[in-house]
Amino acid sequence: MIDLYTAATPNGFKISIALEEMGLDYRVHKLDFSTNEQKQPEFLAINPNGRIPAIIDRDNDDFVVFESGAILLYLAEKTGQFLPADPKKRSQVIQWLMFQMSGVGPMMGQANVFYRYFPEKIPAAIERYQKEGRRLFEVMDTQLAKHQYLAGDEYTIADIATWPWVRIHEWSGINMVGLSHLQRWLDELALRPACQKGIVTPPPAIMTDEERAKQIQKMVTK
Repeated sequence: MIDLYTAATPNGFKISIALEEMGLDYRVHKLDFSTNEQKQPEFLAINPNGRIPAIIDRDNDDFVVFESGAILLYLAEKTGQFLPADPKKRSQVIQWLMFQMSGVGPMMGQANVFYRYFPEKIPAAIERYQKEGRRLFEVMDTQLAKHQYLAGDEYTIADIATWPWVRIHEWSGINMVGLSHLQRWLDELALRPACQKGIVTPPPAIMTDEERAKQIQKMVTK
């Protein structure tokens, strides 16, 4: 049994998708960002960085793993799924996983903040992150013109990590015009039952875009 500490964000959805794909039993503990539950001592004892997601593997002496990329690697190694054994292929998967962790997630996250939530509209900041997000999309489009999936012709944790971010490109203000290979990949993964289940685990809070923006604006200006 895996205890998953999470919220309805792309980083959280990575892990719920992985758990669904891998067929692992898990319990969801949804953290409430509006009350800063992720900063409370109980959760900081699990993840000292105060961020989601985190897991506790009850079948492995209550072993704790935090950071979404590290969790994906741990689960892939635990199950022997979605991470090739061949050293070169394994390295390719990890390279694209790091591409998401260091590029796609942070750039889109900053685009979200400045485009949607920041109390002051700063056009230079918005443009900077949207342009970099688009550049990263173009890198992926070029790769996907040659391969079915990001790290080659096998579906891996690199795809699981990246898809929850790319699917919210409109929220970040990043367009997909002309990126037919990336769009093909986005649409194909959307048909996978685990992806469909993962992006509603936990369910997003029922609120308007304006209400969500106000809530996150409050968080980023603290």
